[in-house]
Amino acid sequence: MSTGTPTRVKTLRLASPEETHSLGVRLGKLLQPGDFVGLIGDLGAGKTHLVRGVAEGAEVPRSEVASPTFAIVYPYSGRIPLYHADLYRLTNYDDLYSTGLLDMVETGDGASLVEWLDRIPEAAPREFLRVTLRHAGADARELTAEAFGARPTALLEAWAPGA
Repeated sequence: MSTGTPTRVKTLRLASPEETHSLGVRLGKLLQPGDFVGLIGDLGAGKTHLVRGVAEGAEVPRSEVASPTFAIVYPYSGRIPLYHADLYRLTNYDDLYSTGLLDMVETGDGASLVEWLDRIPEAAPREFLRVTLRHAGADARELTAEAFGARPTALLEAWAPGA
């Protein structure tokens, strides 16, 4: 994960899981091949709500979207290929080789959504969007998005223009 300073940071307050999902839909409509979005947050922070929204926005059939906790990486077919990974069960960078995630990211033919990026931060490419979700009440969440690089900054500006 980039240890440098983000090129742009935005923080949003989301009042409900539905708002988190809707924000994900907006992001999914904007993703392009090569985009990498790393998701960070405690259990129940809203990562799955956001990912399901992103998949919907990327035109992935709802029936295809599953939690990759046991498979580690799920490829989805939609408007663009979407690779959904969950690093929760991995312990180090070497564990990534067997998942195929690094190859998928390197080819750049699809967008990548990687949950629990904080567990293996070096899985992120040089340019990426880091999204951190935190509990901010019963159903409310605080989302902080940090862009590292030109394309992630443009993506963040288009995704959350008023924030």
